[in-house]
Amino acid sequence: MFERRHSPFDRVLMEIERALGTAFGAAPEAARASPAGDLAEAPLSDTERRHAAGLMRVNHTGEVCAQALYSGQAAVARDAGTRAQLLAAAGEETDHLAWCDERLAALRSRPSLLNPLWYAGSFAIGAGAALVSDRVSLGFVVETERQVEAHLGEHLQRLPADDARSRAVVAQMQADEACHGQAAQAAGGIDLPRPIPALMRFASWVMKTVAYRV
Repeated sequence: MFERRHSPFDRVLMEIERALGTAFGAAPEAARASPAGDLAEAPLSDTERRHAAGLMRVNHTGEVCAQALYSGQAAVARDAGTRAQLLAAAGEETDHLAWCDERLAALRSRPSLLNPLWYAGSFAIGAGAALVSDRVSLGFVVETERQVEAHLGEHLQRLPADDARSRAVVAQMQADEACHGQAAQAAGGIDLPRPIPALMRFASWVMKTVAYRV
C-alpha cells in the first residue's frame, strides 16, 4: 500500500493546524487520568484560591509553550526517530495541559489570554533550534526541562498547603518533565552555549510574571 511521506512543508502545515487547536480550540483531552484523582477539593480562602489559580495558569501556559516547542522541533526534525521522540513527549504535555485546564476550572479561573502569543514564540524557537541540528534541538529540550523541573519544584513550595489536588498535578508534571529531559540527553542532546540558558531563564521569568496575572 502506498504511504505518503510528509515533506517538511507538510509537517509545518500540520503543526500550524495543531497550534490553532491548542491556542484557540476546545479543552484538551488527557490520555492519562489526572493525578488529582479522587482527592478532595480543599476549602481555600479567596486569597489562596486566586494564588493557586495564578500558579496553575502559569503552569498551563508553560504546557502551551511546551506543546509549541516540541511541535516546532518535530516539524523540521531531520531524523525520524528524533521526530517520534518529540511527538511522544508532546503527547504527555497534552496530558499536563488538560490537567492544568481542569484545575483552573475547579479554581474558578481561566488560562492566560496571551496563550496564542506564547505558542507562536515557542513554536518559532523550536523550529529554529531544529533547523540548526537535531542535537541542538534535543539540547533545547534538555535545558527547557531542567528549568521547568526547577520551576515546578518552586510551585510545590508556593501552592497552598491544603490544595492537595493542585500539588498532585504539579508533582506528576515535574516527574514527567525530568524523564523528558533525561530521554533527550540520552538521545544526543548537547549542552547549549552559556548565553542561551540565561536568555531562556529570562524569557521564562517574563512569561511566568505575565501569565500569573493575565
